[in-house]
Amino acid sequence: MSLLAALTRVPQRRLGNALRARVAGDDASERAAVIWGREGERWFTPEDPVWRVHADASMFPGGVAALLLQSLHPLAMAGVAGHSGYRGDPWGRLQRTSGFLATTTFGTVEDAEAAIARVRAVHERVRGTDETGRPYRASDPHLLGWVHVAEAHSFLTAYQQYSGTPLTAAEADTYVAQSVLVAERLGARDLPTTVAELDAALASFRPELEPTTPAREAARFLLLDPPLPWAARPGYGLIASGGVAILPGWARRALRLPVVGPVAVAARGLGGLGTSAVRWAMAGVAEERQVAAGG
Repeated sequence: MSLLAALTRVPQRRLGNALRARVAGDDASERAAVIWGREGERWFTPEDPVWRVHADASMFPGGVAALLLQSLHPLAMAGVAGHSGYRGDPWGRLQRTSGFLATTTFGTVEDAEAAIARVRAVHERVRGTDETGRPYRASDPHLLGWVHVAEAHSFLTAYQQYSGTPLTAAEADTYVAQSVLVAERLGARDLPTTVAELDAALASFRPELEPTTPAREAARFLLLDPPLPWAARPGYGLIASGGVAILPGWARRALRLPVVGPVAVAARGLGGLGTSAVRWAMAGVAEERQVAAGG
């Protein structure tokens, strides 16, 4: 190990542990040991595109983009605003979501199916009406389809933009097909299995989307007033800029985030910088994953 590597190792691990605790919770190390270290059959392998995408730091701007895009469906946003507690406990919601994603992508089939069963039970209880009185229920297959399409599109776009090792066209199609497995078990139906079908599915939802007041409030909370100390906000701003930059133009306009031209180029550059910083930091805690997995 070089002297420079030795000198940067401590701050790298410190930042990596801080990021992991924020995203996965204070017990992240123990949970990681279960996800990566438990023996048993898994749905995916490290060579699978879905594993590669979901393990990459590009998931940080991809997650921001997914939340912003999902908010444009009034019924999905009504469910989030009414039941998720995203304002009162945003980090708790993020930690539950990241834990579910990690368990279903990297964990054993037994643990993944248990996690899916827990989420389905929660979905059965989440129902109500939006601000215009239209009813919604989180278990609605159509609404679950929207959530999945927005996530798959955002995660794949972020990976292709920020990973440095984009998937081939065939691998990207495989990612879309593999991402369907969990979504179908949650109750979604008629999901896209190729990139072309994913783009078509996203376009098919556009007549249902609208920038409601709750959606714009959520975007303002996510981008301008995140629950972070001021010292951490510049770094978060880089990631958030990357998330905004990969949104479809029509989605940015709907949320009054008109990032175009040179501003869009700059936002993508900032997103790449933020993602690289996250990747460097998380490499500092990657050894624990290797030890847990027996590598």
